[in-house]
Amino acid sequence: MSAATTTPSAPASSGAEGAPRPVGRPRSSASLRHRLADRGIDGQMLLLLPALVFILVLFVYPFAYGLGLTLQPTQETVETWGGGVLANYVRFFGDSFTFASVWLTARLAIPAALFNVLFSIPLAIKLRHRFRGKRLISTLLVLPITLGTVLTAQGLLIFAGRQGWLNQALMGIGLVDQPLDLVHNYIGVLLSLIISGFPFAFLLISSYFSGIDPSLERAARSLGAGWAQRFFRITLPLLAPGLATTFILTFVLAFSVFPSATLVGNPSGSTRVLAVVAYRFFGEQFDYPMASTVAIMMGLAELIVVAIVLFARSFFYKGTTGGKG
Repeated sequence: MSAATTTPSAPASSGAEGAPRPVGRPRSSASLRHRLADRGIDGQMLLLLPALVFILVLFVYPFAYGLGLTLQPTQETVETWGGGVLANYVRFFGDSFTFASVWLTARLAIPAALFNVLFSIPLAIKLRHRFRGKRLISTLLVLPITLGTVLTAQGLLIFAGRQGWLNQALMGIGLVDQPLDLVHNYIGVLLSLIISGFPFAFLLISSYFSGIDPSLERAARSLGAGWAQRFFRITLPLLAPGLATTFILTFVLAFSVFPSATLVGNPSGSTRVLAVVAYRFFGEQFDYPMASTVAIMMGLAELIVVAIVLFARSFFYKGTTGGKG
């Protein structure tokens, strides 16, 4: 009688060394709260919720709604300009009266921003040092920020108008025979933008100067570098990114000008800025889709200038300056 032979059973799963293969992924014993925390999501993230709601309600929704309006032209616009849903944009670029407002606005905003930035530099350099009357000068330079655009425009009308103090004084001493036209034109709006925007530029550039370590200039002076060499080779390269940021902020403030263009300018002529055009479509012609189109193109023009400045800024020094700012 032959004994039954038994064969050993094969292992459940074979690996490289005969180790069993795991069936499915092992379940994590960490709680959901800990797993979310590993991904950077915790209770502190809830603090961002009010800010997200604020941005959604006051920026994202109005922007999306306005963008949708631009694609809903009035029947009159479609019949006159054609283009279907893009009739408002066809009208904007095709109407020379409307499209010229882009150039008129940039013609005001860019010179005002450049002036405020460039003239803030020497004043900020001077006020880096201690001297008698420094606080008084700083206060006087920043004081226009408390006036607002309307009060600034009113002050210009009183001071620089045809019957203002300045013209009366110039005529009184015989320098001019007739009053100078300093308001209700391009010059009046430009002066208003400079007065209202200069304090912002001065404060920003002063803060950037505080971030530059003074020992860098002292070291260059000890090596025999003159004032021009120290400024153009040390101070200006370190300050250039801050100048770009300051220009962007002052340009955006000036580009959206409306009260100055109306109060001390010529809103039907040389100061027919985009904000005035948008208001006329909205408040006078009740063409809300076209008003939204002008507003969208206004923002696009600002973004183009900002992108150019930021692109140029990328070539500047981006390291630490060693200062306290």
